[in-house]
Amino acid sequence: MWRWRVPVFPFDRAIARRIAHQAAPGVELPLRLATLLADERLLLVLAFGIWIPAQSGPRRRRLAARHVLLSVVVSSLVPHILKRIFDQERPDRIEVQGRRRGVPRSGKALDSFPSGHAVQMGALAAALARIWPRYSVWSWSGATLIALTRVALLAHWVSDVLAGGALGIGVEYLLNSLDRGES
Repeated sequence: MWRWRVPVFPFDRAIARRIAHQAAPGVELPLRLATLLADERLLLVLAFGIWIPAQSGPRRRRLAARHVLLSVVVSSLVPHILKRIFDQERPDRIEVQGRRRGVPRSGKALDSFPSGHAVQMGALAAALARIWPRYSVWSWSGATLIALTRVALLAHWVSDVLAGGALGIGVEYLLNSLDRGES
């Protein structure tokens, strides 16, 4: 199957090279734990866990839970589809030679673009900020920090995370527009 090769930008290489030289097991372990907060399986379980009890609540709560669930489900699917179209080698395969010094081997070698974790964090932060605007700074800050763990672990280039985050925000925006059309 033909796949489009995504180039690696010079700024991506410079950042990844710097991270690779600074890597240490003591730093990598907490980052690995933090990145699990954006794992699609965990997010799907949590979204269903919010949606199910919300069904017996007020309409506003049901709609909010449905929006979060849809945002998580669609933002889980989109990266899988795009990774079948795009090829980009992960930074841990390019920038780490010899001892890995705590840097884990991430996923499939050519599945760097886009960052699925960042797509999900973008969609989830946008959904939560829309539902609870008063806490939006926390939603965006937490999502950004979690998405950036993917760069720090050399699982993705910075551009993969930026593109993924933007894509996730777009997914949430589209779903919200469709929801408003139904209401």
